[in-house]
Amino acid sequence: MATVEELETDPHPTLAQVRPIGWIEALNSWVVTSRALVLTVLRDPDTFTVDDPRFSTAQVVGPSMLSLDGGPHKAHRDPFESPFGLAETRHRFVQPVQQTVDELMSALESPADLRTALAGPLSVAVVAMSLGLPPASASTVLEWYTAISDSVSGVSAGHPVTAEGATAFAELHKHVAAGIDSSDSLVATAAHAGLGVDEVVANAAVLMFGGIETTEGMITNALWHLLTHRDQLDLVLADPSLLPNAMEESLRLEPAAAVVDRYATRDIELAGRKIRRGDMVTVSLAGAGRDPEVFESPDKFDVRRANARRHLAFASGPHICLGMHLTRLETLVALEAVLKLPGLRLAADSPPPRGLVFRKPSALRVSWDA
Repeated sequence: MATVEELETDPHPTLAQVRPIGWIEALNSWVVTSRALVLTVLRDPDTFTVDDPRFSTAQVVGPSMLSLDGGPHKAHRDPFESPFGLAETRHRFVQPVQQTVDELMSALESPADLRTALAGPLSVAVVAMSLGLPPASASTVLEWYTAISDSVSGVSAGHPVTAEGATAFAELHKHVAAGIDSSDSLVATAAHAGLGVDEVVANAAVLMFGGIETTEGMITNALWHLLTHRDQLDLVLADPSLLPNAMEESLRLEPAAAVVDRYATRDIELAGRKIRRGDMVTVSLAGAGRDPEVFESPDKFDVRRANARRHLAFASGPHICLGMHLTRLETLVALEAVLKLPGLRLAADSPPPRGLVFRKPSALRVSWDA
């Protein structure tokens, strides 16, 4: 039986073993790993809800669009939705994202850890800009975020909310609340739409959380995949039009958010397994991405894979990722810039992706030719 440690290190053999659905004792949860069944669960919030006291993120930041369903979910999500549509994202963010990447790249010196020198600071800067928050150093926001993220992951593994997570959220609360005073910020708009300060802060926190985690994970995972598969990197360098698909293929293999939790509201049968009311149902986005019924040679990194975009890295249904267009934009701009570095190579001791809920390398140590 798989341990939490094994699931954090390499969950994919276990996910394949339990596909389409199986009980994993270490998580005290049913785990859904086939793409079709994942879609069934994500698109049925009446039967598989996020609105449960056990929901890990809500325990740390309070109720938000991430942990509510139905009318309350819509009331929390609607004020934040329109600025993140595809056309609006392109209109608002192409230039500032490019400028931020250029500034971060100009400060790089070989060797470097691209997670802390590029992916992290880029994701913090863009998410703060998108929400209209007061200025704060990337390192400060990343410290808050890391403490909150660790706390959420700990709750998912059965541990209590950490003191560090609670303290970091209190600091974030003060920071976001200060932004509500700005008349043209997104958090101010949400407050004017009828959300209370605590509700605005909780939603801003999950958007920051998602914006930082998803982007940082996407960039580091994509670079790790390319730099550990030299033949695939050579294909992309020879034909840069393959880069967007390489990004999608990396998302398929290692989605930055590997799982999302749901809770059964009634007794139901899924693929012959009897789910009881109240059971936790862990939806494995990572498992869906390696479903052999959808993806040929599912464990292979193939930048030319024709159906790579059929991954579910941004989930589906009413809780589909709000910032997916923005995070794709950030990742693509960052990848284009990094791949221009001559002789780019990964350090031998650079670690692989790891994590139970959020999966990425803890560092991406690279060097290049001067």
